Amino acid sequence: MATVLVTHPADRLSEYFGDEALARLRRIAQVRLNPSNADLSGPALVQAAQGCQLMIAYRQTSLDAATLQAMPELLAVVRCAVDIRTIDVPAASSQGILVTQASAGFMASVSEWILAAMIDLSRGISQAAAIYATGRQPVPQMGRELRGATLGVIGYGQISRYLCPLAAAFGLRVLVNDPFLPAHEPAVRSTDLADVLAQSDYVVCLAPANAETENLMNAAAFARMKPGAFFVNASRGNLVDDAALLDALNSGHLAGAALDVGRAPDQMPSLALATHPRVLASPHIGGLTLPAIEHQSLETVAQTDSILRGQVPVGAVNADAAHRLANLKTAARV
Repeated sequence: MATVLVTHPADRLSEYFGDEALARLRRIAQVRLNPSNADLSGPALVQAAQGCQLMIAYRQTSLDAATLQAMPELLAVVRCAVDIRTIDVPAASSQGILVTQASAGFMASVSEWILAAMIDLSRGISQAAAIYATGRQPVPQMGRELRGATLGVIGYGQISRYLCPLAAAFGLRVLVNDPFLPAHEPAVRSTDLADVLAQSDYVVCLAPANAETENLMNAAAFARMKPGAFFVNASRGNLVDDAALLDALNSGHLAGAALDVGRAPDQMPSLALATHPRVLASPHIGGLTLPAIEHQSLETVAQTDSILRGQVPVGAVNADAAHRLANLKTAARV
């Protein structure tokens, strides 16, 4: 049997990979686990991967050119996530290593988090509960209804296409901005970014993280938002200028923000923002539900099985360059 390294930290394995996926993986390969609670990187990752033909990589596992070069037996890196930005794909291709990514399975879970955050921001539920928890009586505050408000969504990918009909069912007017994927649903209107920012009571960031979207939400963007609007980020922290968001909150221009992602380790919100009194923050849990996690972990096991059968799996991003797969006979199952 081939040997597969699963790089998930030991204390994250159960929640971010799961018992069922691990059991299925053990039926098709020898499995080596990360024995520590740390994210493996550099020499430690190289040492752990010795003798392994495949690697199932946790979302935080970083694979640069030097690390990949030090793994001559490695045939494939199977990323247990959609985001593969921490893998140097050109370097992997130059060395003949296959890279795959999982498909999104968290559309429902992230969309539900967004709607819950919007309701919480509008009604002050968490703030009231926190005051009650200290033994004090909170002062009732006037809330807002979602019905009749305008939701502006930046990005019209899979999560957005799941979220928008739900938002419309709540009675929200829905605007989206995406230069590549215009909306086709009757209840959703495509428009430019300036229009989304200016008209929306809630601006939800769901654009992908890349060079073009770095600091997309900067001081100018926040200034274009309606006074008293809410900002919600469930995409990546790279899209937001943290200092600009803090300024918009401190000035009172924004009524609040909800953040499930940020620039802190493991893509979590920074403490400077998460501790702000107008911020509702969570530790990157939007996609942390059992169905969402199992979708990706079981898919990585299926990809691994395909590779071991000599097939290029769905989700491969550099199949044409993966010449090391020709060595698969040395890792064939018995």
